[in-house]
Amino acid sequence: MAKHNVFQLFFASLVLASMSFLACDATQIGNEYIVYMGSLPKEESYSPTSHHLNMLQQVFDGVDIKNLFIRSYKRSFNGFAAILNHQQREKVLSMKGVVSVFPNENFHIQTIRSWDFLGFPQKIKRNSIIETDLIVGVIDTGVWPESESFNDKGFGPIPKKWKGVCKGGSNFTCNKKLIGARSYGDGDSARDTIGHGTHTSSTAAGREVHGVSFFDLVKGTVRGGVPSSRIAIYKICGADEMCSGSGILGAFDDAIADGVDIISLSIGGPNAKDFLDDPIAIGSFHAMENGILTSQSAGNFGPGVSTIISVAPWLFSVAATTIDRKFISKLILGNGKSLIGSSVNTFHSNGTKIPIVKGTCSVGLDKTLVEGKIVLCESRGFEDKVFHSGAYGIVSNVEESLNDVAFVSEMPSTNLNSKDFDLVQSYAESDRYPEAEILKSETFHDTTAPSVISFSSRGPNSVVPDIMKPDISAPGMSILAAFSPLSPPSFRVGDTRKVSYSINFGTSVACPHITGIAAYVKSFHPDWSPAAIKSAIMTTAKPMNGSYNDLAGEFSYGSGNANPQLAVHPGLIYNITKDDYVQMLCNYGYDDKKIKQISGENSSCRGTSNPTLVKDLNYPALVIHVVPQKPFNIKFPRTVTNVGSPNATYKAIVTPIPNVKITVEPNLLSFKSLEETHSFVVTVIGSVGSSQTLFSSSLVWSDGTHNVKSPIIIQLTS
Repeated sequence: MAKHNVFQLFFASLVLASMSFLACDATQIGNEYIVYMGSLPKEESYSPTSHHLNMLQQVFDGVDIKNLFIRSYKRSFNGFAAILNHQQREKVLSMKGVVSVFPNENFHIQTIRSWDFLGFPQKIKRNSIIETDLIVGVIDTGVWPESESFNDKGFGPIPKKWKGVCKGGSNFTCNKKLIGARSYGDGDSARDTIGHGTHTSSTAAGREVHGVSFFDLVKGTVRGGVPSSRIAIYKICGADEMCSGSGILGAFDDAIADGVDIISLSIGGPNAKDFLDDPIAIGSFHAMENGILTSQSAGNFGPGVSTIISVAPWLFSVAATTIDRKFISKLILGNGKSLIGSSVNTFHSNGTKIPIVKGTCSVGLDKTLVEGKIVLCESRGFEDKVFHSGAYGIVSNVEESLNDVAFVSEMPSTNLNSKDFDLVQSYAESDRYPEAEILKSETFHDTTAPSVISFSSRGPNSVVPDIMKPDISAPGMSILAAFSPLSPPSFRVGDTRKVSYSINFGTSVACPHITGIAAYVKSFHPDWSPAAIKSAIMTTAKPMNGSYNDLAGEFSYGSGNANPQLAVHPGLIYNITKDDYVQMLCNYGYDDKKIKQISGENSSCRGTSNPTLVKDLNYPALVIHVVPQKPFNIKFPRTVTNVGSPNATYKAIVTPIPNVKITVEPNLLSFKSLEETHSFVVTVIGSVGSSQTLFSSSLVWSDGTHNVKSPIIIQLTS
């Protein structure tokens, strides 16, 4: 357990940065709060900013509010951010039209062999006319505009639908590829000083760039999922890697109004939140009602269960998997023994053996003892300490289940599983002059891929248990993409290397793969709703290798690994409208007043709140919560729309589960035209024991050409 905790802390410090939430202060000074007011009123005379300032003026009783008002949300939805103390927050919350008031907390940032691995080759069939009209909005740490991944050679005019601006700051230039940039906080510059936003945006939609390598470890062509599309950047994270909730909502407000088609968001907090307290859930809801799908990283807090932070059903929540390329770094001991560890180590050893010294790295290191030597550390997470102590290199002990992550290191390094690490320690204790050589990393073909990476956050969904999360998985390890030369590839202070393309990992890296695939599907089906695109990708996903070795099952990888070529032709889709989501929110427990504010409509909820009906949302996955040994009988109504052949008959195929009977009525669906819909009911009856906590099945609708697959998950609860 201790090793696991150290790993999580290390990973958080490296990729997400350490948490520093704003405390809810009840003093007169106050803290930043976000006031969410739902949809914008339809009256032309309504002035959002004037209304917001008037509300604040009532709260502060004549005090100059100039320095207390942060920003208005006035283009795509209604609300504002301001500095309030506890009493003032309560007063604002009681005002007419206010849906919720919550702290402006900080969120965090969470190739290319990966596209080939997904069956998405360079020469894949494309609808280039529509693809070049698509605009991918990336909400992240900014971008390095000079990267070759964003050059506009051969691009035509900027799409007429674009309503955005290029406000990237001084010495920042947009072009016909990178068509827009905005910044929220951290000065006025949209330039990426971290590298994260450059990496994600080029993964989603970067141009093809040939002859790219990372210190000669990998060589080839780097490209995004939709290289011909346009990119708009919304920088919401500063150099400290903190991303404010008010900035996130501001970015959504602008991106929706600017005219983007897809939004990519590799950002998240440390835990899941209620929808009305989560700026990402709020912003993406309004994106959805405007026909824009938002993909979000699942989070890097795995492998524990219920660690996923992307839980809203209208979000496309992405888990991270391995690809068939793995980085290893060998350790050659002075006695000739060779051990294989994991790391992305770019340093040549030149055949030189270096003395080994044991270090209790969690306690402290004596510089005089470790300087110039290879230090053995009892767990991962002490690279910075060892590096700044003057050591030559580091060998870390990592629990085997967590040693699937190869970090870019700022010094010679390798991470060994506990068995091999013990061998090294024994050698260091028994040999009078222990020494070793850490070889530069190399790659090998990993036949076990894809498998879910240990850090990827797992379900089940802690906010809405009846909605499966994550939805889908995509490559999130060893991904080469564009980078900012202002940031070291290891993300560590003291690493002086500068690169234009770097290797990265995380659900942050998996997310833009799905963004690119969603944009690719949209280029063939520009009129499809966000839910239709999401359904197409989920129901055509590839099965995962070794899926059932992961105790979380589908709660770790969703519907499977995305399959772009099949997603364009799914056969059937599970569509969900804004009204469907609103009714789900009714059943979830929101009252009529809040529902009207959120939706901007006068319609009320259909019937009283009924949490058991949340599962009836037309989601392309079914989740059942049952008590061990207790009989259950649960029905799931669903509706599919024909987008395959005009005349087609689909048959239901169900994977059996012991002691559970799953029936589909009707079990044949006959379509006579495109866009025709048919409804059916899945009934799950049975009783299961407590020997395991998760049972998985699936429903496949097949017409002999298309196989439309939906997971059926039975989870045991106490």
